[in-house]
Amino acid sequence: MQWASALSPDPSLERAAVECAAAVRRELGAAPDLAVVFVSEQHAEYYGELAEWIEAGLEPRHWIGCSAGGVIGRGREIERSPGVSITAATMPGAEIASFHLPPGLFGATGPSSDVLCQATGAAVTDDPAFVVLADPFSFEAEACIRGLDSAFPAAAKAGGLASGGRQPGANALYVDGGLHAGGAVGVALSGEVAMDTVVAQGCRPIGSPMFVTRCERNLLHGLDGRTPYEVLADIYESLDARDRELFQQSLFLGMVMRPERQEYGQGDFLIRNIVGVDPKAGCLAIGAVLREHMVVQFHLRDARTSRADLESMLTTYRAEGRGEPRGALMFSCLGRGRALYGRADHDTDLVREHLGSVPLGGFFCNGEIGPVQGQTFLHGYTTSLALFRRRR
Repeated sequence: MQWASALSPDPSLERAAVECAAAVRRELGAAPDLAVVFVSEQHAEYYGELAEWIEAGLEPRHWIGCSAGGVIGRGREIERSPGVSITAATMPGAEIASFHLPPGLFGATGPSSDVLCQATGAAVTDDPAFVVLADPFSFEAEACIRGLDSAFPAAAKAGGLASGGRQPGANALYVDGGLHAGGAVGVALSGEVAMDTVVAQGCRPIGSPMFVTRCERNLLHGLDGRTPYEVLADIYESLDARDRELFQQSLFLGMVMRPERQEYGQGDFLIRNIVGVDPKAGCLAIGAVLREHMVVQFHLRDARTSRADLESMLTTYRAEGRGEPRGALMFSCLGRGRALYGRADHDTDLVREHLGSVPLGGFFCNGEIGPVQGQTFLHGYTTSLALFRRRR
């Protein structure tokens, strides 16, 4: 299995696509079995012509892609300016099924296992892994993710929501030469390829873990028998000046995903937004459905914490000894990159430091798909990595 990645900032989409396709084809020495393509919003006028240039220059057996607010390729990041990224692989012994899931496919009850198996071309017995790219305006990505977890509980899943478009119909999704303005596209990979995932949510805990003692769906009314406002007031008093400033703008709630543990550390929490407050009632609205007796803890996010989190996750991955990845895809939040770190290439540089010069492509997403403690979620402010290696 061999991977290659290319990136072009050329303001002409045709030149950029031809340049990247030629570079990848030259490095692989053959037409790829799989290619993943990302195109920046500055090229929106020519989204409809991209497939022709990709297929003529690269001749991939299967390929997927989408529009992007920023692209990642060859271990570099391009934000807020024209960019095209192509990451591709030859995969001897791998089975690849590409798919498009149209809007409204699942209906009000969500996707059944039979529907997902038929729509994705995958079977549970194939032990597949999934890469999914979805439109945020037209597709119920969270319902799809829950359905995939139910139908394929052991499967690794990663991806992101297309970006660049600011209204329904403005994003582009590609699969095997077809262009779609809605739904989701993806690939199911099986056979002699394995996909590992690394998800860095970029937060650190403050205060102590607490039990939810009163809640109503996503409304948090009680923590250890007190109102959330009372708890937060005590936490605020314990913080230093820097963390008090972060408390005002970067406060989140972490939900423990493995409650059987007695102590909780990095990667044990699913981070969710605090989406509303009611000072009169002292309650918080959380971007997730809560349950009484679940364990939660407040978190803060900043650049230093995000760096430390990604470093920790990459260090843990290397220590697990799963083998050297041959290629990688990075799905990073639009709120990371320069906006968070003040410079380009921060997360891609970290990957290179920990994993070496693995061919790396990806894009800046409207939401990132990846697992936390064995369940797959749609995240925000996160970097989700898909790492590909030969199956042992």
